[in-house]
Amino acid sequence: MDYLIPAIAIIVGLYLISSIKILAEYERGVIFRLGRLLSQAKGPGVILVFAPIDRIVRVSLRQEALEVPPQDIITRDNVTLKVNAVIFLRVIDPNKAVVEVSNYVYQTSQFAQTTLRSVLGEVELDELLSHREKLNLRIQTILDQHTAPWGVKVVNVEVKQVDLPESMLRAMAKQAEAEREKRSKIIHAEGEFSAAQRLADAAQVLSTQPMTLQLRYLQTLTEIGVEKNTTIVFPLPIELMSSLNKILEAHAQANK
Repeated sequence: MDYLIPAIAIIVGLYLISSIKILAEYERGVIFRLGRLLSQAKGPGVILVFAPIDRIVRVSLRQEALEVPPQDIITRDNVTLKVNAVIFLRVIDPNKAVVEVSNYVYQTSQFAQTTLRSVLGEVELDELLSHREKLNLRIQTILDQHTAPWGVKVVNVEVKQVDLPESMLRAMAKQAEAEREKRSKIIHAEGEFSAAQRLADAAQVLSTQPMTLQLRYLQTLTEIGVEKNTTIVFPLPIELMSSLNKILEAHAQANK
């Protein structure tokens, strides 16, 4: 009988040691005592779990990244795409995450796939490519409404990659080329208009001072003579041209 007391003490000591659990800062322990859920999750730090009366389920509170597999989507303008996304989520209420759903990660993944197809199927291709932030926010809001009863918060949703068919890529390349050609023609036309307007202004200034036209004429002759070329220039006096213009005007008036 004397050896029973130390044996019992050793057994009790080992049981107490095995009942000690250490939870990290990012972990919480959901405790089921005789099958019933305790109101508050335990942790972090040292806790006691008295098996087999108690059963512990460890839940991580860290943010997780969940990749949604590529989904076949038909947009509103009948373009077939393959789109995948990534979802960032974290557990807010450990008790609900364990009790309300069997596997909150798998459940969120399934909801994300169906939501991605339904939301992106309601928009056109141009909206999908240019308003991705708005679509991300819409998908996040829908998913958050589904996961809130499980104690899971969807922090962010990002449409990761959009795979276009080859025919659509060629059509978009042609559209971009046509758009750039249109812009270049507009810029060229604006340049021609500005040049014509400047020439008209210059002609108006030259018409007020006849001497400036003579100086411009001499400057042009100087520029031609600087280069070593075989161009032969026969300068005509400005006065001769003016006299010819006057004679032609007088002849035209006489004919009238």
